[in-house]
Amino acid sequence: MIYTVTLNPALDKTVEIPSLTIGAVNRIVSMRTDPGGKGINVSKVIRKLGGKSVAVGILGGNTGRAILTALEEMGLTACFHFAEGETRTNIKIIDPVLHTNTDINEPGVTVSEDILNCLLDELLEKLTGQDIVVISGSVPKGAPKDTYFTWVNACREKGAKVILDADGELLREGLAASPCLIKPNLHEFCALAGEKTDTPGELARTARELMRTYGIEKTVISMGSEGALYVTEDKTIYAESLKVPVGSTVGAGDSVVAALAFAEEKGMSLEETVRLSAACGAANVMCSGTQAAEHEVIRGLIGKVVFREIYP
Repeated sequence: MIYTVTLNPALDKTVEIPSLTIGAVNRIVSMRTDPGGKGINVSKVIRKLGGKSVAVGILGGNTGRAILTALEEMGLTACFHFAEGETRTNIKIIDPVLHTNTDINEPGVTVSEDILNCLLDELLEKLTGQDIVVISGSVPKGAPKDTYFTWVNACREKGAKVILDADGELLREGLAASPCLIKPNLHEFCALAGEKTDTPGELARTARELMRTYGIEKTVISMGSEGALYVTEDKTIYAESLKVPVGSTVGAGDSVVAALAFAEEKGMSLEETVRLSAACGAANVMCSGTQAAEHEVIRGLIGKVVFREIYP
């Protein structure tokens, strides 16, 4: 089973505003609302791929109940604990004229370590050595800075494979617990490495050094329109970005993570994983909001993925 952890979920409100102007009245021409948060987005995509997952996390208030209802209506299995306060609502502004995406994110609920520990204990009771845990996104106020270290380490001790998709201090702390796979974007990776690397070859060498230092098996670096880099101990593959009509880039990275988790569970080869994840990311870029692309769209893009192996 794949478990997705979203400790700081959100109700994502995606609006379209042509020629967004700061300091002026802006009018929304379209709007959609989706249950969101990185782990929840991963679960939505896994379902479209034909897989199963359990969405785990913390919710609060009426917004949290609305998210839980929406997940149940989608047919997703959920395991959420409720905290005091209100789950955040995030606004995603898409400007089709200026070709920009602007995020305005609320802080969300404040949690206690007791709630976090209770949720983690419940997850650990379910885990086996055949499971995959995706831990992604931000943490709520009140969560210790080493939260992801604690969660990654505990899940690994139960034998589960852990995929970590975080940034900044959360990623750095989580690395010390040796997740199976990490998926930073280029900016996050360069910040983690403490240096700017430009070419795929340089990125791969730096990634492999970090992997050896922290005991990580795989690293996937997403680079937006520049494609993505897939690094293992003995192989590096660079995949070009598919050129598709853009609906929204919000959640594109989460769709890649979903494909990586699905491929890991199915035992796919690295080449199969590259094709699926690249196609999945592109298909979800074509969608509006954080809705998940249909499987037939993803399937239609798999054969169009162009990639090559990079040698040291």
